[in-house]
Amino acid sequence: MSRIGRQPVNLPDGVEAKLDGSAIVVTGGKGSLDRVIPGDLAVKVEGKQIIVEPKRKGKSTKAMHGTYRALIANMVVGVSDGWKKELEIVGTGYRTEVKGDKLVLTVGFSHQIKLDIPKALNIKADKTSIVIEGMDKELVGQFAAEVRAVRPPEPYKGKGIKYKDEVIRRKAGKAAKAAEGAGEA
Repeated sequence: MSRIGRQPVNLPDGVEAKLDGSAIVVTGGKGSLDRVIPGDLAVKVEGKQIIVEPKRKGKSTKAMHGTYRALIANMVVGVSDGWKKELEIVGTGYRTEVKGDKLVLTVGFSHQIKLDIPKALNIKADKTSIVIEGMDKELVGQFAAEVRAVRPPEPYKGKGIKYKDEVIRRKAGKAAKAAEGAGEA
């Protein structure tokens, strides 16, 4: 049995969970999230805890047990506190802004990149940073990854879009390698 799956999910004050057929609905201060539970798993709401148990034994059931427990725990955190990703833009002339329901990135291409902002997310952007907030951890992470993929950071000067806590491993470049090779001869 999964070690993660065996742990109950505790519901903080102001968060409620209920079963709706084969789905679980978690409601809190920020809103409501729901997820369909596979038939191999049984979910019980007992007081201030959600318990996920496998109905039968098998490899796929073991795999889903811990996964769905973690997904439900992420839903609980999302409706109570919310999720947040912060991105930084590094580069001369690189900037970003929000125009209506679009995130406009100017990151060194001949044109601006316009990304549609999902309705469930709140985006705050100033010239060199982007803050993505929302209830659904998957949606926040996916949109942050899409924004970063527009111009990933390059290893020589570090220019591009990176997560705030991401460390970019830098490479020496041609000039440093040539000087290093000349010193050995």
